[in-house]
Amino acid sequence: MQTHVQSPADWARSLAAQHYLADRDLAVAAYLALKLERPLLLEGEPGVGKTEFAKAAALALGRPLIRLQCFYGIDAKSAVYDWNYARQMIAIRLAEGDSAPRVTADDVYGRDFLIARPLLEALTQVPAPVLLIDEVDRTDEAFEALLLEFLGEYQVTVPEIGTIRGEEIPLVVLTSNRTREIHDALRRRCLYAWIGYPSLQRERAILEERVPGLGEDLSSAITAFVARLREEPLVKRPGVAETIAWAEALKALEAKVLTPELVESTLGLLLKYYDDVEMLRRPHGGGMTSSLVQWLEESRMGVNGR
Repeated sequence: MQTHVQSPADWARSLAAQHYLADRDLAVAAYLALKLERPLLLEGEPGVGKTEFAKAAALALGRPLIRLQCFYGIDAKSAVYDWNYARQMIAIRLAEGDSAPRVTADDVYGRDFLIARPLLEALTQVPAPVLLIDEVDRTDEAFEALLLEFLGEYQVTVPEIGTIRGEEIPLVVLTSNRTREIHDALRRRCLYAWIGYPSLQRERAILEERVPGLGEDLSSAITAFVARLREEPLVKRPGVAETIAWAEALKALEAKVLTPELVESTLGLLLKYYDDVEMLRRPHGGGMTSSLVQWLEESRMGVNGR
């Protein structure tokens, strides 16, 4: 893929212009994926920015984004190609009423009757797009095997037509939440990067980009509280996506400081499981855990005392 990106630092700046702050490890991996024309596998907890990276990359490169949302049972008809059966039947019916020679299989199984799904579409688009294969860990081993030819050779095989190769190589980004282990054969075809929870400083910078006008004190309190919350034994810890959503809600509520009452009333923006919400609201029938309440009070005193 031809691109204006000439270094990892260029990548980081281009992504930052799209309000995505990538650390050096991710910027290097993404740059190499571009230069070496290799797929990039991103793993990490849900909500840390894997999918958002692909969206920002497409904007930064000025290329379209093609997204394949994975699910258990996905197959070639959903991911690669299908046949336009309605159009095939119309062609056959028209031929039957004509004096022309009989329609053959080659006639109705040509490219004119082919429906391109995301993988084939990504190969045939010019300029090459960014292809997001999202949550590949939700698929089964049969689909992983199907991906091997595509990721290794940037081609797909349609039995009735033959092998279709791309004119340009797309930037392929695969994401995984590690709900199951991905096969080594698939991993070997990809460059790899782990996206973890950001540091306090980076998460504050993300909030400044995504929720402008929040205020330094509230931004610091939000990121510190979320970091503290991630230490709790939760079913699902809040990711960056939840931090941003919570910050937007607090800004809409015109909040200036965090209080236990405010946090309790907006927990649904941070936590997505009933057990997690109830553990913090009523661990012993009396509201948020004492350690979190104490932490909030100390944090508020620290902000007010500055």
